[in-house]
Amino acid sequence: MIDPPEIILSPAQITAVIRLTVPREQIRDVMRPAMKEVIDVITAQKIQPAGPMFSHHLRIDPNLFDFEVGVPVPVAVSPSGRVKPSQLPVGRVARTVYHGGWEGLGEAWEEFDRWIVAGGYTPAPNLVERYLTHPQPGSDLSEVLTELVRPVMRGTN
Repeated sequence: MIDPPEIILSPAQITAVIRLTVPREQIRDVMRPAMKEVIDVITAQKIQPAGPMFSHHLRIDPNLFDFEVGVPVPVAVSPSGRVKPSQLPVGRVARTVYHGGWEGLGEAWEEFDRWIVAGGYTPAPNLVERYLTHPQPGSDLSEVLTELVRPVMRGTN
């Protein structure tokens, strides 16, 4: 289930990220360790997160995930290992919040993209998922929240 979507102007955000390009089936194997690595680096640099962990998918390919996993930060991180400074750009975006386990994200994105197109917008080829809460063993999956953000342009192709 997704909350009623909205179109907003998203501000630029400084981020600390690791870029990954992996076959689709490897996403679960690489994502958590990369998140931990980002947190370890910013903690070592005495930088506090300025928001929740996210993944910024740079292009959508059914077989390959090309994305950054990271966290917003108030100041640029110094490069360390795979962790680099980056930024989520300013721009007009559609946003909503998905309620449910990560296995339902594909359907949530399809519903969200239909809303974007029905509203007269063209979705960009990239997207952001912000992990507002994480599933815990035995938790109610309807309480797991993921913010879905897609840059948009007015008009359709």
